[in-house]
Amino acid sequence: MAQINKPSEYFNTKLYTGNGSTQSITGVNFQPDIVWVKHRNSGTLWNHSVHDSVRGSTKYIASNTTDSEVTDANSVTSFDNDGFSIGNFVKINESGTNFVSWNWKANGAGVSNTDGSITSTVSANTTSGFSIVSYTGTGATATIGHGLGVTPAMFIVKSRSTAGTSWMTWSKHFSSATDTFLRLNTTASIQTISNFWGTSAPNSTTFGVGAGGYDNNVSGATTIAYCFAEIKGYSKFGSYTGNGNADGPFIYTGFKPALVIQKHYSGAATEGWQMWDTKRNTYNLTDLNLAADAAAAEFTATARAIDILSNGFKCRGADNSGNASGQGYIYMAFAENPLVGTNGVPATAR
Repeated sequence: MAQINKPSEYFNTKLYTGNGSTQSITGVNFQPDIVWVKHRNSGTLWNHSVHDSVRGSTKYIASNTTDSEVTDANSVTSFDNDGFSIGNFVKINESGTNFVSWNWKANGAGVSNTDGSITSTVSANTTSGFSIVSYTGTGATATIGHGLGVTPAMFIVKSRSTAGTSWMTWSKHFSSATDTFLRLNTTASIQTISNFWGTSAPNSTTFGVGAGGYDNNVSGATTIAYCFAEIKGYSKFGSYTGNGNADGPFIYTGFKPALVIQKHYSGAATEGWQMWDTKRNTYNLTDLNLAADAAAAEFTATARAIDILSNGFKCRGADNSGNASGQGYIYMAFAENPLVGTNGVPATAR
């Protein structure tokens, strides 16, 4: 896959203020296929709200809960050429409340994919290494086509129709390609179940799910997966070890991140999925914290902070959430600027 020189054509963070009525959120720079919204203000603790073009804009699931999908005609009412429109749904448009939306571009409503033993509907953007995959679980070992054309670096799976199911997460950095997983909706450490992801590792056409009625393959359950591949200058999925020092490890991504999501996954006292971006923090320290697994409002978290740099990010706190000594962390990062474009022009330092 070729390097991306303008990441904002595929991922962008957009801030807005709710008006309690209807409004169009513009300035995303593309028609998004995922709109992930979180309120920022203290007060009522609204859940995250994740919408995508395969399920339909008015359907949402919350990254911090095990709830099934909900439809609300007044939530995200449409995906538009330069953003999205919303109704008076309070969780994403409460009057006077500040919101953040993280937006990704896939490829519309999706097409049928028969690469796996389960037929899926796939909206794939092979340029940016991102696909949205919808399938129905069978409860038996199976494979599912993801449409990326390369092996995913990470994917996140959620049952749409079964309450009480977690957001099952796989990373290429786990010790086993078929047995280990994290839950996006909890602070829990890495877990192992034999053949949870089937009997073979993900490849350039499919990923697997196992038998046993696990959350990623409930028999008869409509299920959604978000799949990511690494793209030079645009996305990076990695791991690092903390040093317990405010002069923390530097993690090289090859670009200036626009969004960093990090998770402490080793040991017993793990922390949640920290989310940092360059629209809420326009300069370092990057310390305005939200967590994918929590309804909590944004807060200043100096002990958890990072610096976002022209070629990666650096841990600036000693908190367990991002930099405990000897502890393991995974991260996903999406670019604001590549370090150097294919035209040889370097990105501007932050």
